[in-house]
Amino acid sequence: MPGKNLTRDEAATRAALIDVSGYDVELDLTTGPTTFRSVSTISFSCRTPGATTFVDFIGDSVDRVVLNGVELDPADHFADSRIQLSELAVDNVLVVDATARYTNSGEGLHRFVDPVDERVYLYSQFEVPDSRRMFAVFEQPDLKARFRFTVTAPADWTVISNSPTPQPTPAERTERTAYDGQIATWRFEPTPRISSYVTALCAGGYVGVTDEVQTRAGTIPLGVYCRASLAEYLDADNIFDVTKRGFAFFEEEFDCAYPFAKYDQIFAPEYNMGAMENVGCVTIAEIYIFRAKVSEAIVERRALTILHELAHMWFGDLVTMRWWDDLWLNESFAEWASTTCQAEATDWTSAWTTFGTAEKTWAYNQDQLSSTHPIAADMRHLEDVEVNFDGITYAKGASVLKQLVAYVGRDAFRKAVQEYFATHAWGNTELADLLRLLEKHSGRDLASWSTLWLQTAGVNTVEPEFTVENGRYTSFAVLQRTPAEWPTQRPHRIGIGRYAVQGDRLVRVGYDEVDIDGPRTELPEFVGVEQPDLLLVNDEDLAYAKIRLDARSLATALAYPHGFTDTLPRSLVLGALWDMARDAQMRARDYVDYVLEVLSDVEDSTMLRVLLSLLATSGRLYVAPDQGGVVADRISDRLRVLAADAAPGGDGQLQLVQAFCSWAHRDVDADWLEGLLSGSVELPGLAMDSEMRWAVLIALAATGRADEADISQEAGRDDTATGRERAATALAARPTAEAKALAWTQGVRESDLPNQMLVAVGQGFGKGPEELLEPYVAEFHAAVRGAWEGRSVALGERVVLYFYPIRLANRALLQATENWLTANEDAPAGLHRLMVEHRDTVRRALAAQANDGAA
Repeated sequence: MPGKNLTRDEAATRAALIDVSGYDVELDLTTGPTTFRSVSTISFSCRTPGATTFVDFIGDSVDRVVLNGVELDPADHFADSRIQLSELAVDNVLVVDATARYTNSGEGLHRFVDPVDERVYLYSQFEVPDSRRMFAVFEQPDLKARFRFTVTAPADWTVISNSPTPQPTPAERTERTAYDGQIATWRFEPTPRISSYVTALCAGGYVGVTDEVQTRAGTIPLGVYCRASLAEYLDADNIFDVTKRGFAFFEEEFDCAYPFAKYDQIFAPEYNMGAMENVGCVTIAEIYIFRAKVSEAIVERRALTILHELAHMWFGDLVTMRWWDDLWLNESFAEWASTTCQAEATDWTSAWTTFGTAEKTWAYNQDQLSSTHPIAADMRHLEDVEVNFDGITYAKGASVLKQLVAYVGRDAFRKAVQEYFATHAWGNTELADLLRLLEKHSGRDLASWSTLWLQTAGVNTVEPEFTVENGRYTSFAVLQRTPAEWPTQRPHRIGIGRYAVQGDRLVRVGYDEVDIDGPRTELPEFVGVEQPDLLLVNDEDLAYAKIRLDARSLATALAYPHGFTDTLPRSLVLGALWDMARDAQMRARDYVDYVLEVLSDVEDSTMLRVLLSLLATSGRLYVAPDQGGVVADRISDRLRVLAADAAPGGDGQLQLVQAFCSWAHRDVDADWLEGLLSGSVELPGLAMDSEMRWAVLIALAATGRADEADISQEAGRDDTATGRERAATALAARPTAEAKALAWTQGVRESDLPNQMLVAVGQGFGKGPEELLEPYVAEFHAAVRGAWEGRSVALGERVVLYFYPIRLANRALLQATENWLTANEDAPAGLHRLMVEHRDTVRRALAAQANDGAA
């Protein structure tokens, strides 16, 4: 549908033609469970009287269109998401009366019914182009306006939007009212001038806790809300504490008062992303309401998410990108600001280590796919935007922004940002507006920096090259290698650390920071320096680059897996080894053995979480096929021992048991899990809460030890939305052809599963014996395009990600995917990109398998 794919040129033309002063949006949420009434009254001016333009809407029908008092026939003016408008006056008033549709995909206005108490919950999600699913709107970020929402809903609902929630008044029933209880109307005050994609509505049975924070602008009300059935798990005190620390830090750092009237955070069900920065009405995924014990890594991630969305109130909401070309800057700035705040204003003082361990790993992986792109991507239209919410936009962008802060200096960066907010408040900007101020305050020319780092793609690799005589360097250089597809040499500021073996520890005995540029940088200052046991280029993680260890350093790292006392150099060495395994320069089995040894003393929660994830990838995809069973046995045996030996009740115990569940595949594994579930096997301190019970039961289902009756019994113990999702995963995980066929039908052939249930079924589908997935190589490639085109983007992505039989990772799968790409060059951009990434993943796996088998 070409009309749904707004182009950058169309948006620029429309922005040059009109200014929008305000919206009055009336929503009637009492008309039934599938649709609602939406009436938009839009006031806007036109610079060229008599011109034409269009307004955006996606819904069931447009029932009435009135432009400047003249009735327009919707049949003649509405098609393909656009309502055409002609003969515009200087000042215009447009009324669009329409019927909109609730979604179950997490886009537009999502509707969820809690199985615990049958309460209804609505939340909006509008980024990128989905406010048009709730009301008629000029859907682009640079047409800011004031929004006044009037909402009619059941009288006992909680209704939250961007402005403070008013007292409701009783409402009169109409011929369209389907709700049989009392109804009421909430008339919100107009917002300041904001973009449509950060407007919001949350409504339903939400319950919450309120507080307030003192700011430069005065007292700001705070609220935290969730479903009524989750209220007992809402740790509002912790959420408020993190939020208040963020308010204080950002107001000081930005020298700018919080710009809005209140700040609510709503934990929403069936949420696709981590969170969304709606003005004063932030929506956050419900996974951050902890109904069971979670790892410290998850708690830390929740804090980062809270701070990320709060930073957007200034960078993104107060000052907004003109078009989606600068999406990367919007997200990267929030990533940098939230991580900086976390490191400097909370108890998570090692936040940058966490960033390097988790976020940069994501960035490096994404940047080595053939679908990589420059940070400042060319967003020609909305479809381009939808496929670029990725590790480049977020993690690489934030990594490079961190480098920029170091390049211009923190003080200069701070002064530039403060002037940026003072100059551009309530407006729209482009990257050049920020770079201009950074140049002003730092004195540096950023044109070359911008070209090299923002307008090219790919990650470079740095490694030392030297000669040694009598234990000392006689020559020393740092080489920089570029990928063939992106041969861009970049300047780097890197740290070079020298580590010596002292007892059983690796102790840093020297550190230098140097500038490198080009394919080879000679460093004569190292001539005469004693060669260390381990040389670490990019120590302190200053640069965005892969690193390689020289032969002596690699041998030292492998010989002393517990040598580092500091998490940062340990994470850098682990990252270097992971890159070698991914690049087929280290046997996957050797990497697996190293990680299994290291796991015993990893105390950093995020590092443990990342290592367990990388262990899963290397053990399942990179090991030679004839060694896969042996390696799987070794991994499950080691994880069970580590879990049993872990500190009772600790973070390590929790994560190791969860990881063991994902590797259990033999009778001995299932026996141990059954013992955990029955209590005959005791792990002191292990909380056998709802989530742990489901992790164990899903593993038992995948091994054939739990049947439908067992799953049904556990679902009866946990008759919640999450419990139903876990049960769906367990049912799909069963090692039978019938279970896989049912999961395939539910997830791919049919299209009525909501977003989170689709994920749950897909997760179970991929478990169990690999041979059960073999029939779905042909099935997937035959069905995937129709499955994508019959769904929204969010649901289509989930089909492609969760039902692709990646665990096979063999030649037949690669050939099928390559054939599909050849035959489907005209496929939708998002689908095509995901299939390219699947192909790249299988290619990399086959190279690693060959290396592992040949060694």
